[in-house]
Amino acid sequence: MATSLRSNRDFRLLWMSGFFAVLGSQMGALALPLLILKETGSAVQAGLVGTVSVGAVLITMLPGGVMADRVERRRLMRLCDVGSLAAVTALTIAVWNGSAPMALVLLVATAGAVLNSVYAPAAFGLMRAVVPPDQMGTATARLQARTSTVRLVGPLVGGALFGVHQALPFTAQFLGLLLSTVCVALVRTRSEARTKAGSVFSRRELTAGLTFLWQLPYLRTVLLVFGLGMNFAFGALTFTALAVFSEGGRSGLGGGFVITCVSAGALVGALLAPRLAPDRHVRTLIVITCWSCVGTAAALAWLSSPLLAGLLCALCMCLSTIASIGFLSTLLVVTPEDRIGRVQSAASFLSSVVQPFGPLAGGALLTALGSRAAFGVTGCVLAVSAAVVTFAPSVRAGAVPDPAGAVPAPAGTRTPGEPAPEPAGAARTHQGTAVEDPAPARPAPDPAGRPGAL
Repeated sequence: MATSLRSNRDFRLLWMSGFFAVLGSQMGALALPLLILKETGSAVQAGLVGTVSVGAVLITMLPGGVMADRVERRRLMRLCDVGSLAAVTALTIAVWNGSAPMALVLLVATAGAVLNSVYAPAAFGLMRAVVPPDQMGTATARLQARTSTVRLVGPLVGGALFGVHQALPFTAQFLGLLLSTVCVALVRTRSEARTKAGSVFSRRELTAGLTFLWQLPYLRTVLLVFGLGMNFAFGALTFTALAVFSEGGRSGLGGGFVITCVSAGALVGALLAPRLAPDRHVRTLIVITCWSCVGTAAALAWLSSPLLAGLLCALCMCLSTIASIGFLSTLLVVTPEDRIGRVQSAASFLSSVVQPFGPLAGGALLTALGSRAAFGVTGCVLAVSAAVVTFAPSVRAGAVPDPAGAVPAPAGTRTPGEPAPEPAGAARTHQGTAVEDPAPARPAPDPAGRPGAL
């Protein structure tokens, strides 16, 4: 009989590791642009830090997946922990000394982003070895609930600490990473691909995860429509709502309430997911989520109340979180063990690559067409996505690999859909979101979750 998650020592350690690291990261992510703004007075330089971090994540995400399938994953996570701790330590010392050069800030942000790109797929692989397949949905939901809670609390704590002394948020981030490092060091389970990936810079290895996703029709359709299309459209929708209900920037109260509701919706969805067994009802949840977003876009075109707008957006985010947890659980179970790093990083890449462009598109539509038409165009994009996931045969079929098209598993590995073997001596967990991944967030700021983010 499989060990329950409550009694699963290594899962508890992974959960605590993520809690400490994400809390520290959220405080640091808020304080870093404030620090640059205070020292330089330049909003451009403050924004540059986030841009560099996001760019570094996107560039290194696929190579990070290859690394996770080459090196023993627990060891790789420990190495990333040490690197992250060293980077944050350097920044903390510099801030306490009253001088944090822009070059050091950019170096730390880049290092954190690169290390996170390696750490995240390794953490997914280790989670696969720690959690049994029938508990994967519950485990993923608990990790998402943890991350959503910390994202609500972390910025508030970071802002309060920054008000006392500008070095305190970075000191708290250092302590969080230190505790996270200790938790990972205590994990006993090992996870190593039985057939190791080739060179990190090999085109074949870099695209192996994308190839696997493309050759399974269900995964391909859901990721392209729910991951790419819905992420993009919902990003445009929430930005438009932020601008409209902030009265064009004259008041931040209404828009801020809408965005807070989105974060709260993610938390509620993560808390409800274990009760709904999302991994057993993925298609239904995805379809409901997509059409709910269509209805929300139509309603926002006519609403003038930030309260109602926030509640509708919260509902969409709640449903999206539950559906994404179910899809991610399915993805982890059907992916061959020796490719879990590359497939996870490829799925995260597809879900993340369009996120920066959603707000840009929303702003352009709002400027060119006005609020009502902007919501209408966004609703049309959402409706197309909803129609595809509702009627596409590949989505109806579910996560069943096509024997003629699926990538053959190397000798000694299971094929997609075959029950995962349980490792001896152990029970079988971000951006991402994205859903959020089980990896503790490193120094790089993490993009906000959107419907479909994996």
